[in-house]
Amino acid sequence: MRKISTAIIGAGRIGKIHADNLLRMPSVEVAAVCDAFAGPELQEWAAARGIPHALRDSDAVMADPSIEAIFICASTNTHVPLILQAARAGKHIFCEKPVSMDIRRTEEAVEAAREAGVKLQVGFNRRFDHNFKRLREHVLAGTIGQPHIVKITSRDPSPPHPDYVKVSGGIYMDMMIHDFDMARYVAGSDIVEVYAQGGVLIDPVFAECGDVDTAIVTLKFANGALGVIDNSRQAVYGYDQRVEVFGSKGSVAVTNDYPNTAEISTADGIYRDKPLHFFLERYNGAYAEETQLFIESIRDDKPVPVSGSDGLQAELAALAAKLSQRLGRPVKLAEALELAAAHAILA
Repeated sequence: MRKISTAIIGAGRIGKIHADNLLRMPSVEVAAVCDAFAGPELQEWAAARGIPHALRDSDAVMADPSIEAIFICASTNTHVPLILQAARAGKHIFCEKPVSMDIRRTEEAVEAAREAGVKLQVGFNRRFDHNFKRLREHVLAGTIGQPHIVKITSRDPSPPHPDYVKVSGGIYMDMMIHDFDMARYVAGSDIVEVYAQGGVLIDPVFAECGDVDTAIVTLKFANGALGVIDNSRQAVYGYDQRVEVFGSKGSVAVTNDYPNTAEISTADGIYRDKPLHFFLERYNGAYAEETQLFIESIRDDKPVPVSGSDGLQAELAALAAKLSQRLGRPVKLAEALELAAAHAILA
């Protein structure tokens, strides 16, 4: 089996996770890791893993014809330029979410990949979680009949740093975007309308940044189903990730993952460990699988499991939610771009 040569652009936490997962695959070579702030520490990290090059400039990667695929894990504002450059160079692309915070730019990137005939996969890793995959299998198999209600809870154990909040794009684009994609994934239908309400209940820094830290969004799907997503930036008991789909023949639900299943029962109460603390623990296996399937899509020339169009739909839902909160009314995804222009909201 031939080896597929890859490179990582953006050597932060997620970039290093992808690199380590790729290095475990015998059919893959990691030829380079690039980061604008690369220094001795990154060079040592790469050398310890047998990665030949640790670079600051990604142009060398784009110009190397032996590199077939790149993983874009740098800051969001770099995603579209890097996608356009990679598409022109004929390289397959894995891009972390969101593709951008500007819908028109995302459309440009998706079209560039399509015209170049290269694959573009977006990093919605939660689709590959063992619990959520099983839930979707039951929905697709008709176990619960026609989906009527989708309920998603997604709560982080602690808020991000204020410096991150300022550039995050807000709770809908940064955090809930995963849940918009998950809602489409488990409902088997596009979102057509959202109604969002949000508040600042955890830290006033969110208000200072024009954001909220607590939000609830109701959804309407093209297939007639309804949905609700709740997000919080702080769940004191740990990472809270739950999904339920209720249908005409029953329901299927998945709850949190725990370090173990031990449950202690005494006269004082019943106890168990808190859920796995954060996304790196909960979705460790999901990151590995999304990477594996991207490589397989290149090797076997088959569609990627999460396309650029999937990424675009999640971004549209996030934009519609932001508009809905601002305007105090439901917003259809079909009107989101026009409304954003009319109200001078980043689209």
